[in-house]
Amino acid sequence: MNDTQKQVVQWFPGHMAKTRRLIKESLPLVDAVTELLDARVPVSSRNPELDEMTGKKPRIILLNKCDMADERATKLWLDYFNSNGAAAIAVDCRSGKGLNNYRPLVRKVLADKIRSNEEKGMAGKPLRMMVVGIPNTGKSSFINRMAGSNRAKVADKPGVTRSNQWFAIGNGIELLDTPGVLWPKFDDPAVGDKLSFIGSVKDEVVDAETMAVRLIEVLARDYRDLLLERYKLGSIDGLETYEILELIGRKRGMLISRGEIDTQRAATTLLDEYRGGKLGKITLERP
Repeated sequence: MNDTQKQVVQWFPGHMAKTRRLIKESLPLVDAVTELLDARVPVSSRNPELDEMTGKKPRIILLNKCDMADERATKLWLDYFNSNGAAAIAVDCRSGKGLNNYRPLVRKVLADKIRSNEEKGMAGKPLRMMVVGIPNTGKSSFINRMAGSNRAKVADKPGVTRSNQWFAIGNGIELLDTPGVLWPKFDDPAVGDKLSFIGSVKDEVVDAETMAVRLIEVLARDYRDLLLERYKLGSIDGLETYEILELIGRKRGMLISRGEIDTQRAATTLLDEYRGGKLGKITLERP
């Protein structure tokens, strides 16, 4: 393996302390937490510190971008989360797929809270949800889609950090959007790789050829038929991953002087087409 292939994605979560503080300050004001994950990488798109930060608050998990993920894997993940204490549904915040299940799920998860409010003479008290998620998991798209024309902010609640935003989404539910970014600390290079594959780590801080070679390694192992079909590769038996990248460039006519293959262009193309869903529905992690 050459030096390029040994590169480890580096990312420094500078806003982590601020976000942790905001979550801690806001937790007493919410009834539950809604966490958005990328359905293609549910583990890598989770913040490992979130469980500790949110304590025992009920959790709803939205596996977003389910339209780009392997449906069989998504079902496994839904079963996994639902059997481990978190209510989970698959959604696509861009198209709205699955989001009609969100409001009923909130009321189901918070049934005890609703009953308690009624017993205290506070029937109809808004159910308040904190929305969290690392960049590029679709947090803003979710809030925009759910709030719709009701994007006017709900009146500030006492004790809430001034920059926090509340949105009413109907059915007696309010969403709290915390500012800043919530980024996972990752020591495992594989986590950095997967976040790079889906575009959560800026391309400026990674090497496209390195990422493409690593993605090819995963695809050749788990989704070989989709890789072969997309790039009309024929057999790739016995080829190193970099040779497969060269073959992709050759098949696409990405040649520079003297017939040399433009592997940088081939790498960028592969990453763009994966992120755009053009290779098919692909999930990079399993429970």
